[in-house]
Amino acid sequence: MFVKSSNIAFASDFPNMKISQSSVLPPELAQQAVHVGWLLARLRQARHIKQAEAAVRAGLSRNTAYRIEKGDPGLAFGQMLRYLDAISPGATLASLLAETDPALKALHSREATRRVRDLSASELQSLDF
Repeated sequence: MFVKSSNIAFASDFPNMKISQSSVLPPELAQQAVHVGWLLARLRQARHIKQAEAAVRAGLSRNTAYRIEKGDPGLAFGQMLRYLDAISPGATLASLLAETDPALKALHSREATRRVRDLSASELQSLDF
């Protein structure tokens, strides 16, 4: 039989010990987590890798990969680094944040060079001063 000391807290004393990281994280840091997730998603898309494939390469579930890309701050830092390595082997967190990966630059270039359509007659008329 165990005796509870008044100075020691046991897990049974706190039935709701699970803490939502997003609720205790300051908004600025939560936004940084979302930004890192967004960068990982962009890098994965730039390298033409499916989310499920990246998750398998990293040894993670697809749900965990989804949560990483959404910027869930409750995930382990190591999981995020494994996901980065699965997408871009040898890449560092610093290179991700600096957006120096050639695939990201190529994606940005493709997005910047979209064709522009001609204006319709009604649109031209509305612009006529």
